[in-house]
Amino acid sequence: MGLAKEKKGELVEAFGRAGTDTGSVEVQIALLTERIRMLTDHARRHSKDHHSRRGLLKLVGQRRRFLRYMQRRDLTGYRALIGKLEIRG
Repeated sequence: MGLAKEKKGELVEAFGRAGTDTGSVEVQIALLTERIRMLTDHARRHSKDHHSRRGLLKLVGQRRRFLRYMQRRDLTGYRALIGKLEIRG
């Protein structure tokens, strides 16, 4: 259940600093957010799939750590990113 290559490219273009910037915190958070949305939809349809639910919780924790790092380093960028991704609110 990975991301399609086209979708990943779109996210890298939208959130990356350069065309091939896949390592920046913003891109990683955007990729994790998309995977979390996919797995959340899957979990709603398949309520007894506990293995995928565990993976979802691990992704949410990883994204939380990235967001905490970004909040400490770049508060204005953090606020812009969560607004753009519609994460909190």
